[in-house]
Amino acid sequence: MPAKQLKEYLDQNQVKYTSIRHSPAYTAQEIAHSAHISGKDVAKTVIVKIDGQMAMVVLPAADQIVFPFLRDALGASDVELATEREFQDQFPGCELGAMPPLGNLYGMTVYASESLVHEEEIAFNAGTHTELVRMCYADFARLVKPKILHLTYSDTASA
Repeated sequence: MPAKQLKEYLDQNQVKYTSIRHSPAYTAQEIAHSAHISGKDVAKTVIVKIDGQMAMVVLPAADQIVFPFLRDALGASDVELATEREFQDQFPGCELGAMPPLGNLYGMTVYASESLVHEEEIAFNAGTHTELVRMCYADFARLVKPKILHLTYSDTASA
């Protein structure tokens, strides 16, 4: 979903947002640095396979998924990181690895880190490696309806 389509979707749903252009960056921490915003405000999208089904996990830039937490929370047998080759065609118009965390637009379940719920705003890739969208977490939750789980060590610290 190119940035223009993402913005149209947000506009149609009366979401207030800010578009932030930055120099090319590929990791969530690099993006935060390039865009001059805190890494805790950047939400990264990670694609996982849960018992063979693709899903999105959204978490703060500095955090990492603790796969046993995710597996146990879902009662799944197998949870693993998906390879780029496995999901490269799932997000038409997006640069590989820059997909926005709006799984509802791609027919994917979204799991969000408990720690994001406490953030007033989140910023995320807008389909490119040079633009972010920043919006209220409440609007993200309203549109996407993510399933909130303890996915990281920081989630257990905030619980």
